[in-house]
Amino acid sequence: MTVRLRPRDLPGIGSIALLLLAASLAVLPRDGARAQGSGRLLATSGVTEVEGAAGSGLVPWAVITGYETNDAIGGNLHYTAVPLPDFTLHAAGAGVGLYDRVELSYTHQWFDTGDTGRRLGLGDGYQFHQDIYGLKTRLLGNIVYDQDRWTPELSVGTQVKVADHADLLRALGARSATGTDFYAAATKLFLAQSLLVDATVRATKANQFGLLGFGGDRSDSYHAEFEGSAAFLVSRRFAVGADLRTKPDNLGFAREDDAYDLFVVYFIDHHVSGTLAFADLGDIAGQGRQQGAYISLQIGL
Repeated sequence: MTVRLRPRDLPGIGSIALLLLAASLAVLPRDGARAQGSGRLLATSGVTEVEGAAGSGLVPWAVITGYETNDAIGGNLHYTAVPLPDFTLHAAGAGVGLYDRVELSYTHQWFDTGDTGRRLGLGDGYQFHQDIYGLKTRLLGNIVYDQDRWTPELSVGTQVKVADHADLLRALGARSATGTDFYAAATKLFLAQSLLVDATVRATKANQFGLLGFGGDRSDSYHAEFEGSAAFLVSRRFAVGADLRTKPDNLGFAREDDAYDLFVVYFIDHHVSGTLAFADLGDIAGQGRQQGAYISLQIGL
């Protein structure tokens, strides 16, 4: 499968945000503070979840992106594709971690309906787009250094989401094309057992991650949803695991299911990692259960 990023896929303010984040990565220090920033253990910053936060495929973790310590800056560029039987989800963006305390991220998602667009009356290859602006702050704990404590690393975050096709989304029953998710994530690493576990609670109105708008004819209230991950470090560079993510069911025209994945991650070094997963996103737009591959590449500095 060949995927081409076209200028129209990253429109307007989203393009500017991505360019600014990419530029910030390009000017990161090459030595000094940056050398200290590589002191975190390989794999302890996770990868990039589908909305741009450091974590796993579907779930943001408490960790801050990059391998920076508390006196350095790090970051990454990332691209994800999720080819499904009737649709394809793409995501591309960048993230910056500031002093292992604050994470800033931008991700652009586009959801290609392919031939299904014609069946839905939208036209062949119709695409839904969404810009996601993320902010995460680590409040307490450290997954590596707190091995003698049961307390996890704890972070809170927010994701501001802006979808396009506002008129169409409202016609489908969504109340708005923009929305904000809030989440709290607790992540614990058991080094002796090579096991990482995460539990995240998200307050959201999003339909299909926000691609189909926010709120709906069935509900326009925030819902508290659970997201969890478990990962086993087979070796220093290789991890396997699973995610579970519950989602609200706001739209009357199509039932929305929970999502999960089973993933493998290979960390080539502190700069490059690749993720391959089996993903089940549930029923989407009444087209039946959507199961397929999840493919992601992350390049960090």
